[in-house]
Order: sequence, then C-alpha cells, then structure tokens
Amino acid sequence: MNATPLLHLHRQSAAQFAPDESTVLTFGDVPSEYAAALESAALFDVSDRGALAVSGADAVAFLHRLLANDVRKLASGRSQPNLLLSSKGKVLHAFDLAFDGAAFRISTPPGREALLAAALDMYLFSEKVVIADVTAEHAPLEITGPRADEIVGKVLGTELQAAEQAVTDATWNSMAVTVTRLPVAGSPGLRLDAGPAGAAALWTALVEAGARPAGIIARDCLRVEAGAALPGVDIHENVYPQEARLENAFRLDKGCYIGQEVVAKIDTYGGLNKRLVALKITNDDPIPRGTRLHRLDEGEWRDLGVVTSWAYSFVYDTGLVLAFVKRRHQAVGTEFRVGEGPATGVIVALPARANAVPVTGEFE
Repeated sequence: MNATPLLHLHRQSAAQFAPDESTVLTFGDVPSEYAAALESAALFDVSDRGALAVSGADAVAFLHRLLANDVRKLASGRSQPNLLLSSKGKVLHAFDLAFDGAAFRISTPPGREALLAAALDMYLFSEKVVIADVTAEHAPLEITGPRADEIVGKVLGTELQAAEQAVTDATWNSMAVTVTRLPVAGSPGLRLDAGPAGAAALWTALVEAGARPAGIIARDCLRVEAGAALPGVDIHENVYPQEARLENAFRLDKGCYIGQEVVAKIDTYGGLNKRLVALKITNDDPIPRGTRLHRLDEGEWRDLGVVTSWAYSFVYDTGLVLAFVKRRHQAVGTEFRVGEGPATGVIVALPARANAVPVTGEFE
C-alpha cells in the first residue's frame, strides 16, 4: 500500500500506530475524536488511497458497458460510487468515480488501484481508451461533522457546492485542491485532495481552523454505527451488492453491464441468502472478523451468520458488529450466540446514530 505523506506529522503528534507503523489508531483520545465528528469536525488521513485516470474518445462508452452505475449520466463536476462486478454479479471492486469533463478519475481503496487497472484492461480491445495509474498524484484527506463545510470553506477561501457527490475545484497556496462531497465513515462529509505535495500543509491548516485529527478506531466506531460496509473488510468477491447494501452504487435501468443479469434477477425475484446487519453485543470485548453467529432454530443450533466488522459503540455503550446474517433471521430484535459464547448479540436498526447517512434496503 501507499505510504502516507503525513507520516512525519503523525509521528510528531500524540498518534498511536497499528503494528504496520503507518496506520494511525488514535491521536490519543478516541472519545473526543468520535465526539468531534458529531459536534464539530473530525479529520482523517486517507492519503494511502489509490487512483486511476481513464481518458480517451471511447472512455464513456467503455466504462458504461463495464461498470454497475450509470456512467453516461455522470455530469462534469460530479462523482458517484461505482462497482465492477464479476460475471456472477459479485463485487470485485468498489470505488468512487468522478468526471471532470475530459477524463474520469477513480479513487480506490488502498492497494487496489493496480488490480482494478488490470481488470479494466482485460476488457479493453480496440477502443480509444487510456488507463493510467495516477496514485502518485492522489493524497486525499476526509472530514466529517457539522462544522466540516465551515472549516474547509474558511481554509480554502471558497464556497463549496452543496449538491451530494458534487466536486469543487479550488486553488489554495498556489496549489490545486479538489473537494468531493461524499459520505465519510457513514456520515455526510468531504474528501479533499491537494496531492502529496500539499497534503501536510492542508492537514495542518484544517487542524488550525478547528478540525480534530482522528484515527481508525474512531472512524470504525462511526462507520459501524452507520452500517457502512468497508471494501476489503465487509465487501469482497463473494458478496452481491445488495447483500452489502450497495444499492446506491449500481443501476437496474442503464442496460447491460458485467453481472447485470444476476443483479437484476435478485431485484426481481429476491433470493438473497444473506444481508449485512448490525448486532449489539452484550460486552465490549473485541470480536474477530470471521466469528460465527449461532441461533437455536427449530430445536437445533445453527450457524446463521459471520461477523465482518467490530467497533465500540458510544450510542449503545457496548460492542457493535456488522455481520452477514442469513435470510429469515434478519429482523430487528433477533438474538444470536456469538462464537462459542458466552457473549450474545441482538440485531438493531441501522443506522444506530441520528446523524448518519441512511442505509439502503430493509430487513427481511
């Protein structure tokens, strides 16, 4: 994965790192970092994300026939969540796609840019399309909270476009900064990209203007309470988009694309075997990804789900997990044994906090 250009700043602060020595767990006060996202503004370093640029005369048609969302309707200065599915309709790649009127920009989860480029290139034949890895130009920061717009506008000296998924281009300290309005940790937020050369100065300016640096622990607390699935953790190649509640990342009315037939059949006839839900746990001990969920069903203990994410929930004052649970067992209030016990979990409604982006789909 890409090293953050902010590493020297984080090491000079009160940051506590994960064993990889690059991921910030916390800047020393998780409750305050979490509270900032609800009451002021929390700032996250996501500069390890990857990036691709797709250009050429046939770029629109090429991406439109491959990707799950409607590329042709993506206007200049807008972005959208998008997916590349397998022929079986399962999620191979989840990413953000933006259009600047000349080329498409793709922001990928960390370390996924080369894999996505190779997957797109596999479908490239005689089309006039150029796929370039521009990760070296990409070093985004993300901010969320009720003061996020105020702080960013003050720092950049510009008014931000209010529409969801809008992209604002600004100039700051003689550097180009791109601001994209999109969900951050399951809440309304902004992604700012001044490139690696400007990331540290922009981070410092945002903090001086009132944004609170926050690490991955607080981010996971926010994300899990919102029910926001994370690529590589909750979203992987064995998951259909509807199972992970990704309905905003695909369209059923745009015509054919890879995996479209399967996705459409699921929408028409149902048949999802599992669905992402949240469960409140009876203690706050961390629960490993992959822990199985069991329930007494017709007199027999059955394996009916698997945990994909865990976080401490400030809303419930206990552990909260995201998990894929089998159909007929997804109703709010349904209780499960977690692993071999003694902890139990009960399904709760999503999102768990009032200021989160609403999740898509209903419990079955």
